[in-house]
Amino acid sequence: MSQYESQFEENQYQLRRDKLAQIATLVRAANPGLHEAEARYPNKFTFEPEDITVPKLRAEYDSRTTQDLVDTRIEIAIAGRIMAIRVQGKAGFAQIQQGGQRLQIYVRKDDVGEDLFALYKLLDFGDHIGIRGYLMRTRTGELTLHAAPAEGKPAITFLAKSMLALPDKYHGLEDVELRYRQRYVDLIVNSGTLPKAAPPTTTGGEEGVSPLSSNAAEGAVALDSSPPSATIPGSSTVTDTAAANEQHNDAPLNVREVFVKRAAILRAIRRFFDARGYLEVETPMLHTIAGGAAARPFTTHHNALDIPLSLRIAPELYLKRLVVGGMDRVYEINRNFRNEGVSTKHNPEFTMLEFYQAYSNYHDLMDLTQELITQVATEVNENTLTHFNGHDIDLSKWTKLSMREAIIMFWPKYAGAPAQFSDLESRKSVIALVERLKLHASQVAAELADGNASQYKTALQVRGLFGLMGDDLVAGSDHGKVIAELFEMFAEPCLIQPTIIYDFPLAVSPLSKVKPDEPEWVERFEFYIGGFEVGNAFSELNDPDDQRARFAAQLEEKARGDEEAMSEIDEDYVRALGYGLPPTAGEGIGIDRLTMLLTGSRSIRDVILFPLMRPQTKNQPTSDIDGETHGEAQGEAHGESAE
Repeated sequence: MSQYESQFEENQYQLRRDKLAQIATLVRAANPGLHEAEARYPNKFTFEPEDITVPKLRAEYDSRTTQDLVDTRIEIAIAGRIMAIRVQGKAGFAQIQQGGQRLQIYVRKDDVGEDLFALYKLLDFGDHIGIRGYLMRTRTGELTLHAAPAEGKPAITFLAKSMLALPDKYHGLEDVELRYRQRYVDLIVNSGTLPKAAPPTTTGGEEGVSPLSSNAAEGAVALDSSPPSATIPGSSTVTDTAAANEQHNDAPLNVREVFVKRAAILRAIRRFFDARGYLEVETPMLHTIAGGAAARPFTTHHNALDIPLSLRIAPELYLKRLVVGGMDRVYEINRNFRNEGVSTKHNPEFTMLEFYQAYSNYHDLMDLTQELITQVATEVNENTLTHFNGHDIDLSKWTKLSMREAIIMFWPKYAGAPAQFSDLESRKSVIALVERLKLHASQVAAELADGNASQYKTALQVRGLFGLMGDDLVAGSDHGKVIAELFEMFAEPCLIQPTIIYDFPLAVSPLSKVKPDEPEWVERFEFYIGGFEVGNAFSELNDPDDQRARFAAQLEEKARGDEEAMSEIDEDYVRALGYGLPPTAGEGIGIDRLTMLLTGSRSIRDVILFPLMRPQTKNQPTSDIDGETHGEAQGEAHGESAE
């Protein structure tokens, strides 16, 4: 497959290759003895001062007055990527982007010299350059770097040519699938802020070179004769040098800021746990036995040892081994891999926080979770309010419901009153619920398929709920799974504000401690925000005999066709429990989903730099970006996720 997407792109590449050769000739003429390779692709540019960046420069000098800049003559050397460029006569304006923000530069032939101005005219939208000069303001007050030589160093230094044209800077990279596939382009054109003005008329030059703005062009009169002062009679009204977090109404999502915020979330989480005496640890990514969650693993083979291995689906069993060993409080921010579906909330490779606290139970972690989410949101967003998927959410206000209470609360009225769940573990109670729902199957299906019925999950056929409620199952022993499905179907999508759902059926919780007074229920909770699960926690099972029996039950599930069940008993983990795991509570929180909530991103692919995509072919449809594909999507939280 050719590296070019079209004949036009190939021709353009060749045109820019020719420009690069011309630039190299100019650079070598100014620097006799310079090697051709160094002229084409220099390996360094020295910033002056060394720690200067565009964000720092703007933070320090945006408030300085025009006269102050004239009086003090602040000299700067900075580098960046050209995001707009215009040449008119013997002068020109450009915008460079660096550190996620933009700065205007002004280049005049009389100041930089004939050869460097010739080089400037060969530059394209997307090229990297270094600029030396002094700060000034245009007539309209735009902070601008006036290019000028300093201490024998040139005003313009060519650093790298963009051989491929970037997308139109006024609209960014709008094709969603291309944004995910070519994140490097997405970060270039959808970072910083974008101009509000309509695309201007190009004033000439090679295709792909973008002028600054029509307003700037109108005000740029007699640039070639302007004195080198802050009151040159040419000005730019381009707005894309505003603060990086300012979003114009017509601008796409600021991609860079999403990932800057993601990094801030991770820092805040580490501070939270470090301050409470937790130890950050690392556990294996390659497992001989895939355990710690109900999920289908990726498998591989180690040649030297000649053994099969799995990429980890969860670090749980290794972290609890550490608690057995006396590390009472541990946490890990890790990558997990699950060979399952993809959707707006699922990616086969994802990041999870998992932590364990000895001498605690799931009630302790309920309190800790609320404190964690509130503190992280406050640190990252400066308040606890966020907007996600059309909803205003306050992350400081939490509700607690048992799974039974949640099903009752959101049970459809047309299906009649549900059982009061006083004895939900009995078969009769579950059968009564199922039969009552079956009587209204067609109405439920219609509600689920109706896009306006947002309180219910869509795609009933995919979820297979009624298949799970079949007569054979109701007559069997998996009533806990039916209960979990009822909850997912009716309650989960309604949990927009922060909600803790506690007490889960034993049938879907093989690693949780059983409630002493209700043997078919376990001490487990999940918390939901925005209509989906974000975290999963429970009081850890620490009875080695009980654990072995549950592992054996997993093998039976595997034999009956459950591809997510464990395929082998982890004997070493059972042995570790034999040495004594103290009362312990553990939790896993999906970092990707938390980032979605705190950045208002509607798809998990918006918060993962390089999400998994189907290999691209020339005739491939863009179906990878819509809904769930390749089977049912996996859960993302600690241990036995209900997803």
